Amino acid sequence: MPNAEETERTLKARAQALAREPGKAQAADALEIVEFVLAHERYGAETSFVREIHPLTNLTPLPCTPAFVLGVVNLRGEIVSVIDIKKFFELPEKGLTDLNKVVVLQSATMRFGVLADAVLGVRRVPVAEIQPSLPTLTGIREQYLKGVTSERTIVLDAEKLLKDESIVVQEEVER
Repeated sequence: MPNAEETERTLKARAQALAREPGKAQAADALEIVEFVLAHERYGAETSFVREIHPLTNLTPLPCTPAFVLGVVNLRGEIVSVIDIKKFFELPEKGLTDLNKVVVLQSATMRFGVLADAVLGVRRVPVAEIQPSLPTLTGIREQYLKGVTSERTIVLDAEKLLKDESIVVQEEVER
């Protein structure tokens, strides 16, 4: 039989464990990502920045925009620009197919779609499993990465992408 001091310690520990918000420890230990394919490599973006995934249909090209801006699509009455992140990251291009998807990323101030060759699904990745960037991942994409998982899924820093001013096109054509 435990004495009064041991009983009090045990009850305090139980009360503290029960007082924690459910899921908070689990959320801090893992990232939930949407996993997709770009140029035969697996990429992931945190689900907190993914608004939706939509098939690439009715893409309207935009003249006088950088090469990485594919155009715009109409998603239920809302016009969303679509970025070809392969061109932005200087990756090999595959060409458009009917399997292409648009992963719509969103923050409080920005929204755009990222073209994906295929979407693999949603999964949780332990934060401890994410390693720093590989030496082969150089160039522009290195600054937009959180790291790489043990399965070689490249985790994008979607927040940094959404805040980047170089993605915003504000060119005006003179008349």
